[in-house]
Amino acid sequence: MSIFTPTNQIRLTNVAVVRMKRAGKRFEIACYKNKVVGWRSGVEKDLDEVLQTHSVFVNVSKGQVARKEDLISAFGTDDQTEICKQILTKGEVQVSDKERHTQLEQMFRDIATIVADKCVNPETKRPYTVILIERAMKDIHYSVKPNKSTKQQALEVIKQLKEKMKIERAHMRLRFILPVNEGKKLKDKLKPLIKVIESEDYSQQLEIVCLIDPGCFREIDELIKKETKGKGSLEVLSLKDVEEGDEKFE
Repeated sequence: MSIFTPTNQIRLTNVAVVRMKRAGKRFEIACYKNKVVGWRSGVEKDLDEVLQTHSVFVNVSKGQVARKEDLISAFGTDDQTEICKQILTKGEVQVSDKERHTQLEQMFRDIATIVADKCVNPETKRPYTVILIERAMKDIHYSVKPNKSTKQQALEVIKQLKEKMKIERAHMRLRFILPVNEGKKLKDKLKPLIKVIESEDYSQQLEIVCLIDPGCFREIDELIKKETKGKGSLEVLSLKDVEEGDEKFE
């Protein structure tokens, strides 16, 4: 027995649906899973790698294709590829509750990993374990924001954790080599941005080895370039000033 499939239906599997409402109607496109983010970030540039089909639907799961007159009314064109691009860029990605939960769990772990990698206990200078950071994030009831990058959220988490535990970003170790004439004057301007001066050497030039908060690096770099007119140099000796070994907690 043959099964009749209406001509305006297309069956698809393993689909990520992107939806947009326009002119009072719902329009959907069918994409390959994990490809939408790549397109939006500019990593994926081949539309055929993202779209399962260049058709615009009113309901992907039922395979119902949008009517030509509805597309013209809503988008001013019936060029389905162009409409797909609009929906792909501005539409809302539909994910199941299970997928959303998995996604948020992964982001939570990624944020904790970034925090553990960037921070230390300021008293021992030793790093915290990812498991401990995860536990601390749960204690402050940190809620992951799916539309914000994990890096941005990690910086937010560090601020919030500072109120509850001894934690700070690991310092960067830098070496400045400055012309002697400008060096002394510049050192006064740099002082508020430096955490610890480890050594100073006045000879032909002024050489300073110091620790800074990573958040001040760009400001220091720009200040040295501007004040020395490119004659000074800045060298990163280590990205993280930490003692080796994991911190142990009771």
